[in-house]
Amino acid sequence: MWADRIERALLVGVGLVNLAPGAAALSASRVESLYGVRVGDADLELLLRHRAALLAIVGGGLLAGTFVPSIRVPTVAAAATSMGSYVALTAAVGPTNPQSSRVRAVDVGALAALAVAVGLGSRSLRPAAG
Repeated sequence: MWADRIERALLVGVGLVNLAPGAAALSASRVESLYGVRVGDADLELLLRHRAALLAIVGGGLLAGTFVPSIRVPTVAAAATSMGSYVALTAAVGPTNPQSSRVRAVDVGALAALAVAVGLGSRSLRPAAG
C-alpha cells in the first residue's frame, strides 16, 4: 500500500514537472523567460511555443496515467523519452545557458523519480509468493 502511494506521488510530481512549461505556450515572453533565449522571429517562437504545448500534453498524459493504470505504461514511456532526449541532446550540444542547464538538471531528477516509480509499480506485477 505504501509503495502505491509513493509511486503515485512520484508520477504526479513528474507529471507536474512536464506540465509546468506548458504556460510558455501562451506567449513569446514566457518562452524567453523559461529558456533564457531571445525569440527573434516568428518561426522560432512557433517552434518553442509548440514544444511547450507538447510538454504540457506529456505532463497531462502522465497525470492521467497515474490514475488510469491501463494508460500508465505508454504515458511513462512518453515522459521518459521526452526528458531523456532533452538530456541526451544537451550532452551532445555541449555547454548551454543557465536556464537550459537548469531544465537538464530538473529532467535528470525527474527521470530518477520516474525510475523509482516504475520500480515500485513493477512490484504489483510480480506473482504472489505462495
